[in-house]
Amino acid sequence: MNEPPHNNAPRFFMGGTKNGSVIRYRNTLDVKVIKELEQVINTGHIPSIADIIRILNKSQELSTVWIGPAYIFQNVKDRETRAIKVTPENKNILLSNFPFTYEEFELKQPCYAIVQNNKAVSICCSARQTSKAAEASLYTLEEFRGNGFGMEVANAWANEVQAQGKIALYSTSWDNFSSQAVAKKLQLMQYGTDIHMT
Repeated sequence: MNEPPHNNAPRFFMGGTKNGSVIRYRNTLDVKVIKELEQVINTGHIPSIADIIRILNKSQELSTVWIGPAYIFQNVKDRETRAIKVTPENKNILLSNFPFTYEEFELKQPCYAIVQNNKAVSICCSARQTSKAAEASLYTLEEFRGNGFGMEVANAWANEVQAQGKIALYSTSWDNFSSQAVAKKLQLMQYGTDIHMT
């Protein structure tokens, strides 16, 4: 997986958009399992998730099935924000509440935060990125939610990503209603659905 801490990728990933599907398999998945999955997937219509789960469970029982919407940020240029850019000089603001982001700081760029009492309480940074796109990792401490902090750090992050000429992306799970509410407030456009199974 190209997101720190670089855990094993899901055994199966499917991204669906109006232009079709993107299918990926973990490099350790048995060739026979892949062939059986491809028979189900290449039928010409949308494969049944139940069929995919059944096939994957034959060789090893799944522990996680994750399904959720994938969004793209539209133009966020020049939106006002209280968020500050986290740099090598001030990254200590991450240490107490976001130690993992502090440790993986160089891989998470760009990174923006809302700060209270010299500590980051809401952050948005890059969960993963390529030369073409970056995906947001957004988190606000529970006691600071409801203040619009998530929107501000996400907009600041997306503004820099877009200024770099990249596409700014965001995804969540269907059962994460608060994250979907943030996507709605940010006026993100859903372009697809992600499914991955581990």
